[in-house]
Amino acid sequence: MRKYLTGTGALLASGVLLSGCGLASGPTDEGEVTLRLSHQWPAAEDGEGDFRAVLAQRFADEVESRTDGDVTVKLHPNNSLIEDPTEQYSAIRDQTLDMSVYPLDYAAGDVPQLSVTLMPAMVRSHAQAQKWAESEIGDRISKITEENGVRILTWVWNAGAIGTAGSEPILAPEDVPSGSVTRAAGPRVEEMLEGVGFGLSSMPSSDIYNALQTGTLDSAITSTSSFSSYRLYEQVETFTSPTGGNTFWFMFEPLIIGTDAYNKLTDEQQQIVDQVGADLQEFAYTASQEDDQRVHDEFAENGVEVVEMSDSDFEQWRKASQPAWDSFAEEVDGGQELLDLAESVPAE
Repeated sequence: MRKYLTGTGALLASGVLLSGCGLASGPTDEGEVTLRLSHQWPAAEDGEGDFRAVLAQRFADEVESRTDGDVTVKLHPNNSLIEDPTEQYSAIRDQTLDMSVYPLDYAAGDVPQLSVTLMPAMVRSHAQAQKWAESEIGDRISKITEENGVRILTWVWNAGAIGTAGSEPILAPEDVPSGSVTRAAGPRVEEMLEGVGFGLSSMPSSDIYNALQTGTLDSAITSTSSFSSYRLYEQVETFTSPTGGNTFWFMFEPLIIGTDAYNKLTDEQQQIVDQVGADLQEFAYTASQEDDQRVHDEFAENGVEVVEMSDSDFEQWRKASQPAWDSFAEEVDGGQELLDLAESVPAE
């Protein structure tokens, strides 16, 4: 795994698992506050690990340092606090969790507009994803999240890949075997996949390994980083990598804080939290993009056949995604406007 340095200056990712139950603690008389941050990936350890876990560790280290220990961020990696990672938004809303590195589309059951952040074949590359934060669609997403109790601190995007347990890779919709069962996050992505003939089995990324091993799944679609973190190269024979610049699955999973927790902080503490999030932005973009190539190479080194989608393949997925786009526009309040804003972000 890639090694990252964390902490102030030469930052060290300790990856310490911190336990705790009940509500996060508010400010003491001395102004001290503890924020609990949950995520679904294995903890960073000795500067190594999933870059999303490293991001969380860097944030915790920097906030504690810059506030002179007045704000402590306790990390709960690997689903150790919230067993079902999709429930982290509900936990933040209920104030039993304060922060997360969280795929926003997981909250689409409560806030359907957030499915625009994992719309199939909408974002195809890191270059395009990184333009969202400074575009009108980014402003709109920030407003929607704030209205629903969440503040975005760092924008995190992950490209997706396809792994198959069989010997034939999946590059285009026509490659989907009859009766094949896959796993992919996102209701609109799943709608598209059903349309091209996949059967679906819903589960968190952490369960994919066993599902492939037991034959419950014939393939899986998740982020490149999760393919590596969960050692899926041990269970797949082919890997469709996004390194060629094409993927129909691009997930937005930012570092977020609940507005209730944020409002507990003093003005100075809020400024520090915001600034640390902003300072981590370049790392989040760069590490995600570098992970694609690292995982591409890792799977090849482990004997997996690694292939890349062509522009023509992507256009077939784009065509297959249209019914999901149409249903989003029809069923979600403001859906068509969100699609139009997202489509207006340049691809390069």
